[in-house]
Amino acid sequence: MKVTDIINDEKPSLSFEVFPPKTDAVFESIRQATEDVAWLCPDYMSVTYGAGGGTSEYTVSIAANIQKRFHVPVVAHITCISSTREGVQKQLAAMKQAGLVNVLALRGDIPEGGNTPGVYAHASDLIPEIMEAGDFCVGCACYPEGHPDSPNQKEDIKHLKDKVDAGCSYLVTQMFFDNDVFFNFLYKVREAGITVPVVPGIMPVTNAKQVNRIRTLSGQNIPPRFRYIVDRFGDDPAAMTQAGIAYATQQIVDLYANGINAVHVYSMNNAKVAGQIKQNLSCIVK
Repeated sequence: MKVTDIINDEKPSLSFEVFPPKTDAVFESIRQATEDVAWLCPDYMSVTYGAGGGTSEYTVSIAANIQKRFHVPVVAHITCISSTREGVQKQLAAMKQAGLVNVLALRGDIPEGGNTPGVYAHASDLIPEIMEAGDFCVGCACYPEGHPDSPNQKEDIKHLKDKVDAGCSYLVTQMFFDNDVFFNFLYKVREAGITVPVVPGIMPVTNAKQVNRIRTLSGQNIPPRFRYIVDRFGDDPAAMTQAGIAYATQQIVDLYANGINAVHVYSMNNAKVAGQIKQNLSCIVK
């Protein structure tokens, strides 16, 4: 099933992102963690792609396992900035052979030193090749607070429009912690002529260290009401986990209440956290 068939449905949907292992040594433990999330029967799942393509084979393996064993539609991520055209074609062929029809096309992180093959500069360069390789449903990422490498949000939305014009069928956002940021972003992309579905991405923050890491890596705004939660409960792991799950749940409920029917949760392979969120929404997401 294509993801667009799910997110275009009028009923609320909930999906989870998981990540693949980085090495063979941890493959089994990571595979089990992703299966634990799949047991929750989300509407779909996505499997990330390692920096520089380091986990590309694992991405397909994990995605195919979930889809085959649990009959959960899966989106396989693919990045291009560090890839050759041959590498991309090989990855797409593996996805097609595994029966994966959903792909999230990403630029990926520029490696230290900036040394890349120079074949692809943006995700929009990758989309036509994906579409030529098979009947894939192609999604892309978007950034409600602006991509870190963009000079301003207006320029960022312009590049987002390039992705959609190239064939992107839906967008999924980077994490955010203030729903007003998402709604303001949604207004701006609609004003720019972007009409594809925009799926909000929610990250349940369950320990204080995550907050500092999020700020450092992506510069997301941490609203005062969430900072107060971290300040009050950050030194108590159990309390912080409970508070973080409650905050993420509140965000999701608010999104559904305001007409957003699809929400994607960055699970970090934590089935307990993902399961608690789904349980909190048991009468909303059916």
